[in-house]
Amino acid sequence: MESPELTREEVLKRDIPWETYMTAKLINSRGLQLLRRYDHRPDSVQAALLDEDGVAYVSVFVGILRDISKQETVEYMLAMIDDMLIANPKRARLFHNKAFANEDIYRPFLKLLQKKNWFIQEKSCKILTLVISARPNDEGDNDETADSFSDILRSLVDWLISQLRTPSHPTRGIPMAVSSLATLLRLSKVRAMFVRADGIRLLAPLITPAVTQQHIQLLYEASLCLWLLSFHEAAIDAFSTSRVVPRLVEVVKTSTKEKVARVGVLTFCNLSNKPNLAAEMVDLGMLKVVQSLKLQAWNDEDFIQALDIVDVAMKDSIRKLSSFDRYKGEVLSGNLDWTPMHKDPVFWRDNITKFADNDFQVLRVLITIVDNSRDTRTLAVACHDIAQFIEYHPAGRGIILDLKAKERVMKHMAHPNPEVSKQALLCVQKILLSAKYASYIQ
Repeated sequence: MESPELTREEVLKRDIPWETYMTAKLINSRGLQLLRRYDHRPDSVQAALLDEDGVAYVSVFVGILRDISKQETVEYMLAMIDDMLIANPKRARLFHNKAFANEDIYRPFLKLLQKKNWFIQEKSCKILTLVISARPNDEGDNDETADSFSDILRSLVDWLISQLRTPSHPTRGIPMAVSSLATLLRLSKVRAMFVRADGIRLLAPLITPAVTQQHIQLLYEASLCLWLLSFHEAAIDAFSTSRVVPRLVEVVKTSTKEKVARVGVLTFCNLSNKPNLAAEMVDLGMLKVVQSLKLQAWNDEDFIQALDIVDVAMKDSIRKLSSFDRYKGEVLSGNLDWTPMHKDPVFWRDNITKFADNDFQVLRVLITIVDNSRDTRTLAVACHDIAQFIEYHPAGRGIILDLKAKERVMKHMAHPNPEVSKQALLCVQKILLSAKYASYIQ
């Protein structure tokens, strides 16, 4: 990657030969006049010029990016636009003036994202994100304009997804992509595109307790993305399959930064009315986490209200859902963890007869998990639960043999993971021994 550590300040020290570009007819005399007035002027002078004729300047800036390919000039113009927007982000509205109705002001930046130059990629992404976020409501758009804008969004989302997979810069690529998404996911169209592209699975690993300030900011923005996605119904299933909820519970439980805990709890507010996710939150100890947070002094009224909402939702979930309902939901999700009920004798004693429901549906799914899962924790828990079924069900051993589970469990006795092999061994022992002695196996 060329000049990966190039800074905006360094680039803005360059002298660009604008007259040469006019001679080559890449800019016109009006553009040259505007550039001479603006270039290398004090901030106060540039601000006054933009206040007076901002649309004309934006037209010249975008035209240069569209028509001139020289790398040094492209870097310079991106730095100039970035500087303009840092001084006043509201200037992004200038890009949406009616004067540009027949021009595509997004594509020059979108095209530059493909350059093998980190400075150009980073500035183009940042500017494009800000300009899109400043776009007026599109209700008045015709079909052609709406379709064109959707294509722009789709291309940008695809590029951001590619950055999450294979970042262009080893330390700044992913933070840049997440920061842009934390802005763009405010748009419902972007949420839908991101979910369809399996983006939540790529965000999930970023939801982990952070220590350094840089990591805290990345965690905050990744959590903000989840909060925005929690307003999108199609994202809810992805929350379960990508194991986001356990990660977010751990973050909220351990975070020392109010903004991180706040956005996590606000996300749980939106998820707590989904029965399966609410049950998962209960199993993960979210009620205790929320009650601990409520004992602390917070200044943010929205945060305090969110804690109350989640507190009530957790208690309501516990009241509505029996422990077997929660267990069944966990098994059917295909992802098992050592939640308390798995090793609770009371759970197995009180609920063992419910395993017969729907022709032993839950038991059959457990056996399928043993057959197909590659997750070591899920495999270990599944083998353990089949052993528990044998121990507590009066006909458990016979039912397991009828369902041909013995061979499926036995293949894991030599599993490289010690917890899986241990649980598989204990399960096979219970299958082979008579029910009279099975309870002695620990």
